[in-house]
Amino acid sequence: MSARSAAIKMTRLGTREKLEARLSELGVSLPIDDGVEPNGPLASSLDVAGRTLANRFCVLPMEGWDGTPEGRPTELVERRWRRFGESGAALVWGGEAYAVRPEGRANPQQLCVNDATEADLAALRKALLEGRGKSGAEDAPFLGLQLTHSGRFARPDGAPLPRIAFRHPGLDARVGIEDDAAILSDTELDDLIGDYVRLAESAERAGFDFVDVKACHGYLGHELLSGRGRPGPYGGDLAGRARFLLRTIEAVRAAAPSLAIGVRLSVFDFHPFRPGEGGVGEPETAAHVPFGGNEDGLGLDLAETHQLLEWLAEAGVALVCTTAGSPYYNPHIQRPAFYPPSDGYRPPEDPLVGVVRQIEATAALRARHPALRFVGSAYTYLQEWLPNVAQALVRAERVDSVGLGRMMLSYPTLPRDVLAGRDLERPLVCRTFSDCTTAPRNGLVSGCYPIDPLYKRRPEADSLARIKKEAASS
Repeated sequence: MSARSAAIKMTRLGTREKLEARLSELGVSLPIDDGVEPNGPLASSLDVAGRTLANRFCVLPMEGWDGTPEGRPTELVERRWRRFGESGAALVWGGEAYAVRPEGRANPQQLCVNDATEADLAALRKALLEGRGKSGAEDAPFLGLQLTHSGRFARPDGAPLPRIAFRHPGLDARVGIEDDAAILSDTELDDLIGDYVRLAESAERAGFDFVDVKACHGYLGHELLSGRGRPGPYGGDLAGRARFLLRTIEAVRAAAPSLAIGVRLSVFDFHPFRPGEGGVGEPETAAHVPFGGNEDGLGLDLAETHQLLEWLAEAGVALVCTTAGSPYYNPHIQRPAFYPPSDGYRPPEDPLVGVVRQIEATAALRARHPALRFVGSAYTYLQEWLPNVAQALVRAERVDSVGLGRMMLSYPTLPRDVLAGRDLERPLVCRTFSDCTTAPRNGLVSGCYPIDPLYKRRPEADSLARIKKEAASS
């Protein structure tokens, strides 16, 4: 299938009739409300871990490329957090992927544990609350911090320095793994749990409300869930593969009892994809069944996901943020976009299919696990239709909170505008150009270069334009 026949730009689907016709053509469906009610479902309250949240919007965590070499926040990081506060979203899922140790960073400018971590976290929280004051909201958002180790995709100094859960026939070559030396031992995993705990304790003292023990996107916590061939206590059956996640949650709860616990989880995964004919993504064959995936690695089997969610609820987890796959090896199922990043591939399906896949999976999981609060992902691709679909999903109780990532870089006040009954500011709507991925993948600071005026004026914008031009001509 060619990329041209596989995808149609959302800007061409400007009426409900056109959108529904396209969905029907693709064999999928979405609930779509005709209008968005200022005091409707998106403005309804939500009880989470003893707190009542004022609305159903959530700012998703993102991996920044704009900290210092020591892993400390810069003015750009604080600006981003201030804008997240201005959004008016009642739930802020950290806004940041924070590495539990320096060698666990996915890039040299990612925030990570350092000698000033607690002060840094307090400063970020302060910036967020300053922005919150500008939003007109009277209460503080429910604030979390994402705890992460990048595992296979660790690049703390720019070059790959992978630490893996198991050997993967399709991914090892991508990061230069030739032998078993990169595999984290059981003892190393035991010790790593202590790093998660120490960062959680810092977050608790800095005034955060919860932490996220990250288990998504091909990073360590997620990769362990697929380690069927790994021997010992952290591999084999699902109980073994989930042991690191559950032990970490238990340790954090014991050490920082005032914190609620969330888990951002890739609820399903596919085989890795690579550019094929015409640059369109095609799957690599691999003798490996991914977590939440079926035997052929190209479809869903949520049986293990349901079981894991039962265990998470029993462990006292309050929130689950659903996502899928990995931005490194199958981004079209993780972050649907019309325009791929420079190191990616053209979508092998209309991105609407990827959006619906995540929405349907989230709804199926939420229906079976009422003790958990579910935050969904992948809505940004809907663009102007995002509020109409989000409202319909919350109304139908198919999701509890609507998570926004890329859209928060281009249009951080979208939740505030929707809740106030204002029309969207169309020039600010994210069009999934993927520049927020292409730029950092090429060593530039992260941000929205096409829309945010600050990044348009930065010298990196010229570098990004050259990079994209060279990629298009190659």
